[in-house]
Amino acid sequence: MRAHRVVRSVRHFWRRRGALLWLAVSGPMLLVQGCAISPGPQAGADPSDAAARVPTSSYRSVTRGYESRRPVEPAPWRERNDSVAPEQKP
Repeated sequence: MRAHRVVRSVRHFWRRRGALLWLAVSGPMLLVQGCAISPGPQAGADPSDAAARVPTSSYRSVTRGYESRRPVEPAPWRERNDSVAPEQKP
């Protein structure tokens, strides 16, 4: 029973020591982080500027370039094949 108490107290000591070590390391890091340098200037125009120039927008139909893919009657395969084959070199 006594050994159990010793192990328990040692475990408690290391847990406490780990927490203190974590605070000792992370505490100053968190404090220094608040003193970080602000980011530098932006590249390009300021997005909060209401007078900034923007490109003009234009209308483009969403169905532009659409081709119907409805089923059609089968065509003779040899003619279809010949129509897409590269030309023969002499």
